[in-house]
Amino acid sequence: MAHLTFITGGSRSGKSSHAIALAAAAPPGARRYFIATAEALDDEMSARIAHHRATRPAGMITVEEPIAPATALAALEGRADIAVLDCLTLWIANLMGRGLADDAIMNEAGALAAAMRRASFTIVVVSDEVGSGIVPDNPAARRFRDLLGWTNQTIARAADEAVLMASGYPLKLK
Repeated sequence: MAHLTFITGGSRSGKSSHAIALAAAAPPGARRYFIATAEALDDEMSARIAHHRATRPAGMITVEEPIAPATALAALEGRADIAVLDCLTLWIANLMGRGLADDAIMNEAGALAAAMRRASFTIVVVSDEVGSGIVPDNPAARRFRDLLGWTNQTIARAADEAVLMASGYPLKLK
């Protein structure tokens, strides 16, 4: 594996911008990919996706993969020098929305971590930090918070570097 960077932080903390900046800083001629987990299920999300697309550097190839990012990463072997995976937050929501049980979701998280460790190219992965807020008032939201928190721990353990974004500034955790 070349290098795995895990970036977490709150909403609008600068996670995606920092990930894109890391990819843009790759040497000239680097083959850059962006693996997107978002699905345009409504007009508001469609607008968000359009905004994200518009902020990506020219030449960054987008792969839309809401369910199987490990498969998407494997498909980039030999083709990518750096890939941004944005984001685990929506990926976990997508898996929950398809009715996967907790153990199946955590198995997917472990498989993603293993795929990232096997990759020969640099990966930057983005996820929301969910452990700093209030305890959600309903079981579905608590389940989501728990699954994303455990997934973040799994990926951060596999990472060479972990970064917490706060107000647009990266704070190195690992």
